[in-house]
Amino acid sequence: MPDEINRVFLLPGEYMVSKQPYIISTLLGSCVSVCLYHPQHRCGGMNHYMLPHGPSGENSGKYGEYAIGVLLQFMERTCGGFGGVEGMIIGGASVVREIGRGENIGEKNIALAREMLKQRNIKVTKEQVGGDVGLKLHYQNWDNKLVVEPMSRAAMSGSMLVKAESARHQAASPSASHTAAASGKAIKVLIVDDSAIVRNLLAKAMAGEPDITVVGQAKDAFEAREMLLELGPDVMTLDVIMPKMDGVTFLKKVMVYHPLPVIICSTIAKKGSQTEVRSDKIGAVDVIDKESLNLYSGLDTVKNILIPKIRAAARTSVHKKSKEEVSSI
Repeated sequence: MPDEINRVFLLPGEYMVSKQPYIISTLLGSCVSVCLYHPQHRCGGMNHYMLPHGPSGENSGKYGEYAIGVLLQFMERTCGGFGGVEGMIIGGASVVREIGRGENIGEKNIALAREMLKQRNIKVTKEQVGGDVGLKLHYQNWDNKLVVEPMSRAAMSGSMLVKAESARHQAASPSASHTAAASGKAIKVLIVDDSAIVRNLLAKAMAGEPDITVVGQAKDAFEAREMLLELGPDVMTLDVIMPKMDGVTFLKKVMVYHPLPVIICSTIAKKGSQTEVRSDKIGAVDVIDKESLNLYSGLDTVKNILIPKIRAAARTSVHKKSKEEVSSI
C-alpha cells in the first residue's frame, strides 16, 4: 500500500484519473461509473456519469460519451495505447423511472459503457450493474481494487430513493413524510433552472452561508431527477418554465415519488397567480416571484428573501401525495 493515499469523492459529472494513489469514492443510482486500469503502469481512474449522451457539442462529465472518452484518452496517452488496459462497469440501477418519462436511463448508461470499451478491445473484468438499489463505491486506482456496497436503508433515506423501498414504505405508511434532518449538518440544496446565469446567481447567494451548501445544479427536470437520487438534497428550488418538462409537472412527480421541500422560483409565480395556487396545492413549501429577487442588481435582495426561505423549508415536514391527489391540480 502506498505511504500517502489521497481521497476524493466524485459527484455526478465528475471524474478522476491519476498516476498518484487515490481512493476514489462515489454513490450511484441510475448513474454509471467506469473504472480503467493498466496493471503494468499501475495507474487508473474512475468517472460518474448521469446520461449516455448530451446535446451536440456539449462536453460535460455528466454524459457518458464524454466522461468515458476522458478516461480512454488518459490511458492511451499514459500507457501508449489500450493494450493491457482493463475495465469495470458499475451502476445503472432502475431507481428513477417513475420520476421521468418511463425510460430506463440505467440500461442506456450500461449499454454505452459496454459499447465504448468493446470498440477499444478493452477487457471488462467486473460488472455489477442493474438492480433496483443504489451502490456505494470505493476504488483504489493503484491496484484496481474496487469495493461495492449496496446502500443500506439508513443511507438511502439520506441520499437516494430506491423504487422498491419507496413502494414498501408507502404501502406501510401512506402518510409518509420528509423532513430535513436536524443533525447540525449544512442544508443541502439542489437548484433547478434552465438558465445557467440564474443557477449561478442563486448558488453565489447561498455560498457564504455556513449552514447551507449547494450540492447540485440542474438545467431541466431530467437532470434534476438524477441529482435528487444521487445527492439527496434537503431542499430544492425549482423553476417553472423549462424545456422537456415544466416545473409544475415535475413538482407533481416529486411529491408522489420523492417528496422533499420544494421552493418554486419563477417569473410566472406572481402572488395570486395560477402557478402559485397550483404549486401550493401540489405541495410546494413556498413560492417566490423570481422578479422580486432583483437577480441582476446584486445579491443582497436574493440573500434577504431566499436564505430565510431555504432555512424554513429545511424545517418543514412534506407529505407524500398520491397520483390521484395531484392529477387534477
